[in-house]
Amino acid sequence: MALAVGLVQLSLTLLAVHHRAQPARRPLDTLGVALLLAGPAALAVRRRFPVIVLEVAFVSTLAYVVIGYRLGPIWLGLIVAYVNAARRGPKWAAWGTLALGWVSFLWLAHWLGRDRAPSGQEALGLAAWLLVLATMTEFIKVRRERAQEAWRVRREEAERRASEERLQIAQELHDVLAHNISLISVQAGVGLHLIDEHPDQARAALTAIKEASKEALGELRSVLDVLRRDGDAAPLVPAPRLAADLDGLVARAASAGVAVRVEITGDERPLPPGVDRAAFRIAQEALTNVARHASGAAATVLVDYGDDAITVQVDDDGGASRNGPGTGPGSGSGGGSGSGSGGGSGRGLTGMRERAAALGGRLDAGPRPGGGFRVRAWLPLSSWTPLAPGGGQR
Repeated sequence: MALAVGLVQLSLTLLAVHHRAQPARRPLDTLGVALLLAGPAALAVRRRFPVIVLEVAFVSTLAYVVIGYRLGPIWLGLIVAYVNAARRGPKWAAWGTLALGWVSFLWLAHWLGRDRAPSGQEALGLAAWLLVLATMTEFIKVRRERAQEAWRVRREEAERRASEERLQIAQELHDVLAHNISLISVQAGVGLHLIDEHPDQARAALTAIKEASKEALGELRSVLDVLRRDGDAAPLVPAPRLAADLDGLVARAASAGVAVRVEITGDERPLPPGVDRAAFRIAQEALTNVARHASGAAATVLVDYGDDAITVQVDDDGGASRNGPGTGPGSGSGGGSGSGSGGGSGRGLTGMRERAAALGGRLDAGPRPGGGFRVRAWLPLSSWTPLAPGGGQR
């Protein structure tokens, strides 16, 4: 940019000097050319030293005028330096230069005895041009700042959405893998225990392992497909739904040795997609914790369709923990539901709470009176699509 401004300023001034008679002014020489090029040359470091560049352009241009060289478009470098300083430097430097320039370019040559006194019209004309320059510069600066702020907001929004998507994918992967691998682990233990004395029952355990691993792979492909697909293409496997997939979830829990009873109250109807997926995943995680930490437990899944919210509650009776402390779902470590007395801090409970909070709901978890563990999620609904009542007990 510095080279371009220098060439334009020098070439246009030379043309003006040759085509405009200025007998009272001094013809261009080496010093005049150097002064013409000094300001544009300083623009090479305008980003690092905006105020210094403005001072160099101001002094060199003022010296050119005071010495009395013939005039032309000699202001280009100074204007560019001023706009740059107004954008990047302190305001006092730009505005101070305007005020000093109005006085100096009008009166300094006269005070030094090199030119006549300026007329009132010339003074008003220069003031008007300086005012226009200041106004346009401020307008450009404000537009640029607004554009930068809009870009920053868009970038932060994109980062926030990406973070939310990563969290959602992490939750989906945790739910899919934790549930199915826990069932596989339980069934593998059963199979190893029965393979010698009861091979037929071991075969059933291996069959359950096959089904759980098949489902895990299907759901895993569905989650990973979200990362691969372009635009709004649908995933290969539809997202799980509470009404459609709860029976399969109960069957898999039963194959892991958990006797599950399901109760539906209220008018069963389609749920908003986000609520539907969260309700299913919470029920899935709660039953996974029962299978993992309360061997032989009996569990109850209560789904209550209210007018403005759905409640999903999973209770277990503690299973093997009835014969000894520390085996219920509240006592697990690692990926289990947590610590029992305080509602838990494990990844499973954290994920369930995050799902509920993301929808404006809440999740409570902790020991039940009389033993066992309870997970209760309340999820508000944004809209309903009524169906025929389907309450009752399964």
